Amino acid sequence: MPIAPGDARALTRALVRVDSRNPSLVKGAPGEGACALLLRDVLDAWGFRTELHEVAPGRPNLVARIGGGGGRSLMFNGHLDVVGTEGMVHPPFEAEERDGRLYGRGSADMKGGIAAMCAAAYRAARAGIAGEVIIAAVADEEFESLGTRALVASGVRADAAVITEPTRLAIMPAHRGFVWMDIEVTGRAAHGSRWDIGVDAIRHMGLLLAELDRLDAEVLPRTTHPLLGRGSLHASLISGGIGYSTYPDRCVLGLERRTIPGETPEGVVAEVRALCDAIATRRRTFAADVRLVGAQGPSDVAPDAPVVRGLSSALAQRGEVVRIEGMPAWTDCALLNAAGIPAVCFGPGDISLAHAAEEYIPLAEIDRATSVLAALARRWCA
Repeated sequence: MPIAPGDARALTRALVRVDSRNPSLVKGAPGEGACALLLRDVLDAWGFRTELHEVAPGRPNLVARIGGGGGRSLMFNGHLDVVGTEGMVHPPFEAEERDGRLYGRGSADMKGGIAAMCAAAYRAARAGIAGEVIIAAVADEEFESLGTRALVASGVRADAAVITEPTRLAIMPAHRGFVWMDIEVTGRAAHGSRWDIGVDAIRHMGLLLAELDRLDAEVLPRTTHPLLGRGSLHASLISGGIGYSTYPDRCVLGLERRTIPGETPEGVVAEVRALCDAIATRRRTFAADVRLVGAQGPSDVAPDAPVVRGLSSALAQRGEVVRIEGMPAWTDCALLNAAGIPAVCFGPGDISLAHAAEEYIPLAEIDRATSVLAALARRWCA
């Protein structure tokens, strides 16, 4: 059934009904292809100029444009992929509606946001804008962000961007980054009776864990960000040992460190290596190797940046409360900001429901987000 131009609720229903689980997260999952094709057909019918760009086999980005070229440009960005559905307490792809909510995997994270941004761009263009609104519906945000990386690499640019991740209609100009590290402590294998030659890698890892606990409890709270608070760390994975009667010759710890603006992966790795060096001065048998596994940078846009002021004005114009908060999760904003596009998060839905056993989005919140985003686009692209 055709979707009426600018109908964000109907577009949300249609998108949620398409299984777009990320195949990098769920073996055999279909990916974003069918969802991108459906959205392209809708936006073609609404008068957008659309292009599909494959970023992995069968996994395209959709870039759609509307408006002219005489004013500022504004990007609305959102990801089409969703995570797995194991353990969900309702059908994941039926888009069931009850009590004013639409239920389904991806309803909050973030097909409701994609529908709102598309409907808002249509409404703004119909009201008349000199500039251009660019819709970027991307692949793979939930795994490696291949979609937005490819978007930036292809040269797509805008004067500002809004990623319509679920923020409960708060403006979120900043979010943390993360650094993943593997730390391998080496010991010396020996029979359990040979305390004189065995070196216990697991017990030595305990020395490092104690130092990491002190770092998290005493050092990290000293540096804060006005919207994000402090950085943090946690021990994610640990393994070692081969039997009760053998001194373990290795122990490996997987560590995640959440970073705030101003912190770098290099600095975080150096921080942990310094702890290891300090332990080695006290315990000559301690030996550790710290390896960087992966990292994504934090994102930070000033609360008085033009795009934040524009969203604040649009919210006030629609009678909404203006709230400026920090985003708890990592998003593609970091990649857009690194490319010189000031990007913030703003959208319908609650991020606490993302990836959850029960995922839904309030239908009225989709409407409200659409109205605010349309007001922003009209003013920004005037």
